[in-house]
Amino acid sequence: MHSATNNLQEDHVYILSLIDVMEIMTKITDPDISHLEEVVDIIKNFADGLHHAKEESWLFPLLGERGFSVQQGPVAVMLNEHVQGRNYVKGMSEHIGLLKQGDLSSLNLIYSNMLGYAELLQNHISKENNILFRMADDAISEQDQESLFKQFEQIENQGETNNTKSDFIARIEQLIRIYNPSKQTI
Repeated sequence: MHSATNNLQEDHVYILSLIDVMEIMTKITDPDISHLEEVVDIIKNFADGLHHAKEESWLFPLLGERGFSVQQGPVAVMLNEHVQGRNYVKGMSEHIGLLKQGDLSSLNLIYSNMLGYAELLQNHISKENNILFRMADDAISEQDQESLFKQFEQIENQGETNNTKSDFIARIEQLIRIYNPSKQTI
C-alpha cells in the first residue's frame, strides 16, 4: 500500500537535509548570494509550495472530515507553524534583497531568519512525524491513504521546469555536495 503520510515523511527527509545545509551556510562570513537565493526558492516552492500544499489542500481537509479541528489541536498548530515558517522565509528573502544592494548588515538578519526557520521546522517535522501523522494513520482508511498518495504523486510530477519533486531533490543534493561533502546524498 502507498501511504500519503509516508510520502510526506519522505519529503521531511529532504527538508531536514536542506536545513542541515542552511545551518552550515550560517557559519560563512561571505556567502554565495545565489546559494542563499536557491535555498529560499527551494523552501518557497518545495517545502511550502509542494509539501505544505499537500498537507493544507489534501491531508488536513480530510482530517477535518474525520473530526480534527483546524481551530485547535494538532492540525491548528501545524497550520500556525506553516505561517511562522513563511514569515521566516519572507525575512530571508527581504534581507537577501538588501544584501544584494550592498547592505552588509542584512547578512545577520538572513542568518537569524534561517536559524529560526531551521529550529521551527525541525520541531514541526518531529511533531508531524511522531504525533500528527500517527493520528492520521489511525483516522483515515487505507483506501484514503492510497487515494491521497495518488493525488500527491500527480502534484509532484506535474511541475514545470525544476518544479517536480525529483528536480527539487536534485537541487537539495547539489547544495549538500557544496556545503557538506562528507555527507552522502540521500
